[in-house]
Amino acid sequence: MTQSIYITSAEGHSGKSSVALGVLDALSRVTPRAGVFRPIARSTAERDYVLEMLLDHDSVDLAYDDCVGVTYDDVRDDADAALARIVERYKAVEAQCDAVVVIGSDYTDVGSPAELAYNARIAANLGAPVLLVLGGRAQQGHSETLGLSVARTPQEVGQIASLAISELQHERAALFAVIANRADADRLDEVVASVRHVVDTAVVDSAVAGGSAERRNVPVWALPEDRFLIAPSMRGVLRSVEGELIKGDPALLTREVLGVVVAGMSMVNVLPRLKESAVVVIPADRTEVLLAALLANASGTFPSLAGIVLNGGFELPDAIVRLIDGLGSPLPIIATDLGTYDTAVRIMNTRGRLAADSQHRYDTALALFERHVDTEQLTRELGVARPSVVTPLMFEYGLVDRARTDKRRIVLPEGSDDRVLRAAATVLARGIADLTILGEPIEVRGRAIELGIDIRDAEVLSPFDAVYVEKFATEYARLRAHKGVTHAQAADTVTDVSYFGTLMVHLGLADGMVSGAAHTTAHTIRPAFEIIKTAPGVSVVSSVFLMALADRVLVYGDCAVIPDPTSEQLADIAVSSAATAEQFGIDPRVAMLSYSTGESGTGADVEKVRSATALVRERAPELLVEGPIQYDAAADAAVARAKMPGSAVAGRATVFVFPDLNTGNNTYKAVQRSAGAVAIGPVLQGLNKPINDLSRGALVDDIVNTIAITAIQAQGSPATEAPAERSAS
Repeated sequence: MTQSIYITSAEGHSGKSSVALGVLDALSRVTPRAGVFRPIARSTAERDYVLEMLLDHDSVDLAYDDCVGVTYDDVRDDADAALARIVERYKAVEAQCDAVVVIGSDYTDVGSPAELAYNARIAANLGAPVLLVLGGRAQQGHSETLGLSVARTPQEVGQIASLAISELQHERAALFAVIANRADADRLDEVVASVRHVVDTAVVDSAVAGGSAERRNVPVWALPEDRFLIAPSMRGVLRSVEGELIKGDPALLTREVLGVVVAGMSMVNVLPRLKESAVVVIPADRTEVLLAALLANASGTFPSLAGIVLNGGFELPDAIVRLIDGLGSPLPIIATDLGTYDTAVRIMNTRGRLAADSQHRYDTALALFERHVDTEQLTRELGVARPSVVTPLMFEYGLVDRARTDKRRIVLPEGSDDRVLRAAATVLARGIADLTILGEPIEVRGRAIELGIDIRDAEVLSPFDAVYVEKFATEYARLRAHKGVTHAQAADTVTDVSYFGTLMVHLGLADGMVSGAAHTTAHTIRPAFEIIKTAPGVSVVSSVFLMALADRVLVYGDCAVIPDPTSEQLADIAVSSAATAEQFGIDPRVAMLSYSTGESGTGADVEKVRSATALVRERAPELLVEGPIQYDAAADAAVARAKMPGSAVAGRATVFVFPDLNTGNNTYKAVQRSAGAVAIGPVLQGLNKPINDLSRGALVDDIVNTIAITAIQAQGSPATEAPAERSAS
């Protein structure tokens, strides 16, 4: 049976979209088919950006047009007919999903006190319990950067809750939970207590009025205000002033605007008035002020700006354009034909949008929700049970949850790569791991600020730091003395980021390392071979891919490291792969793959696999292993019954060990592309401490997943120094 939840509010600008994102994310952890539905679209002039953001979530596979009920015009013309249409269209979405998040209207039409009542009526007719979102701020018509948004007292939030709950009860809508959003961060407990009193009273009164003694404990949560979630982005400013990006990095348009500076005065008077993350409005004919703002932003001695808006419609002189190009500033410069007053007013009235293209906003919203809402209680109360299947997204969520249970420090050597910085911001915001990023601190933190992402909680360390270089050179020279490496040679070597990061792991200054976004596999793992070395009882370092299929996760090894393993190496790969599978919650049943099954074939390649299988049984007698076996017999129960009846592995294998790299690499890519599987890896195994390599084409999500995997591997590694002891001394 499909479970649904109707998210609505008593007014506009309550931050309902961020709550909807959090609920959808929580449901996606426990159900394979999540859906979203918008009963009343925000607008007919443009697509609903809230719905688009939720549809962009990895767990949702629905078309935009299928997820919209009606328009405000439809409701005004005939409310009853509109309701019937909403129910009809919702049922079509419900049929495709296990759980549906329904997002109520946004009060974007002419203000109507009956809007909450109509939302309650929709919820009752859909049979969806209501999650009521209360706004914790008053006067929310403008950006918080202007200080026009005032926190409501706990009593005021309680009064709004009382009125809203009465409206829901009048329309026979079931109250599921209440979230006070954008509440005063210093009074969250008081807000919850105030709303709790109102909710408990309403539940008791409703039970008495209905002649029932039953009473359900309605959850109440409060989320604090976060200025980044309501601040407009530079892209929002671009839209508001109907402007054009004429210079700068388009990627920086996602940065939040936390202030406005109108530069209607001379350069020397503008500079002291610059603010952190402000947008500076400059008349396009005041080129000296424009150049001063660009230089101030690049100098490091003035606040970092979000962008510049040139107003008035004047063309920049060619000489000024050449000068700007020579500066090479990535700061976005937007041109608009509007006058100074109209430009400033439009910027000040631009509201922040929670959209999928703003990773910082997205991560912040999810982190706030996870921190302040009991998501397990939410899904449990909603009646969403964990299914037996495990989708790729559910597996990825499991990785994140596992990593968070025992946070480890991971070093990221490639601090100059934007993907790494974006991934780092996500990891920090979601509490997945503690991070050390290698690079010059000013450059790394400066680029993060330009990108509008928050890595303040990361340690940023220069690989040329003299104290660390001396410490690492001494250790590396000791380790490589048998190769004739001198201290001077070691001092030169350890400034390479891969060696520097590996030595951090070796000496317990970090628990694991993730690299390879900008370096080759050899560059990433060669230092590990020299310094970390293999774990006891393991002769080779190998790799696996975690292959997340539609309903289960398999382990493929080795697909990235050893070209043509011997039978002894194959046995090592099998034992290591089984251990890796177990570490990630996969019950290991190992298939030693070949082109023949059982005793049906002969030849050197088959004998290698047969010998390897015997070695695995000798080294790990408790392990379920079968080989040689063909892929179809290992994966398909019907084929297994014909080719290898009675086997505990055939038809049920979870760990597939390929006879060589050529076969393994091509097979994982074939399954990835043809079956739509998500290939997570390569995950290196067999090292004393975890070092993992990225593809140079890795996406931000790939990097986040690899960091989580490395953190989980570190949880099972020998204990390292406690964080307080991690220093170069």
